[in-house]
Amino acid sequence: MCDNHTPGEWAEFLKKAGRMNRRQFGAMSAAGAAALMLPRSANAMDVTESDVNITTPDGTADCYFVHPTSGAHAAVLIWPDILGLRPAFRAMGKRLAEEGYAVLVVNPFYRNAKAPVVPEGASFADESVRNTVFPLAQSLSPETHVTDAKAFVSWLDQQSAVDKGRKIATTGYCMGGPMVFRTAATMADRIGAGCTFHGGGLATDAPDSPHLLIPEMKASFLIAIAANDDEKDPKAKETLKDSFEKAGLKAEIEVYKGTMHGWCPIDSAVYDEDQAEKAWSRMLALFKTALA
Repeated sequence: MCDNHTPGEWAEFLKKAGRMNRRQFGAMSAAGAAALMLPRSANAMDVTESDVNITTPDGTADCYFVHPTSGAHAAVLIWPDILGLRPAFRAMGKRLAEEGYAVLVVNPFYRNAKAPVVPEGASFADESVRNTVFPLAQSLSPETHVTDAKAFVSWLDQQSAVDKGRKIATTGYCMGGPMVFRTAATMADRIGAGCTFHGGGLATDAPDSPHLLIPEMKASFLIAIAANDDEKDPKAKETLKDSFEKAGLKAEIEVYKGTMHGWCPIDSAVYDEDQAEKAWSRMLALFKTALA
């Protein structure tokens, strides 16, 4: 998970790779918005986008909802990384909707701030950004994860763009990883697929470690692990594999070679296009079977 060591690790990685420049490290300016362009499928559907407010027991969550303009489709609930709901995640959500899904990207920090919580182009490498997002992340807990999961899944099931006859998927990045696990366990009858991308703290020694919830799930999983996260905690992937196997659940668990924590969001300093596209394709493959 992102911490104060992450910026230094990113800088060292980019320096060794000969990639230390404005595009890959430091704050991205508004001119860098072009970096949010993503490949569009040849069969991309027309979509409808909207900002929505969702009532939860703890307040009103401001979220982004995007779905194919016609028909009802399987839903996907996206939990962003520590920088929250922002243009990069809107672009990623829209791309997924163009593949035929009704996608809700949430602001996990709604209790304390509306999205975006950092300026466009903000980088986690910036100390002022970290000073903003760390307290917001620390205000969340396993209990808030569960409260929000119930509210967001319930909201999705009330939307005409959502096919209630199909299972829901949930995906999470960085701190969103544990949220995916708790969503899949809390709403086991509705969640058919879960994906985590460089998810933090999925298998720990804590009594509330997310991996302990696997026996309560019914979903198939994709767990994409950053190479440097695996170097720090190589046992985590084995714990996850063993837990899914014992629960009788399908799980594709892979360390993505050469990647740094945070490699999937398109505005990340260490975004790895090739490996991010690989993870994207594996996610779509899972959805095709698990949400049928």
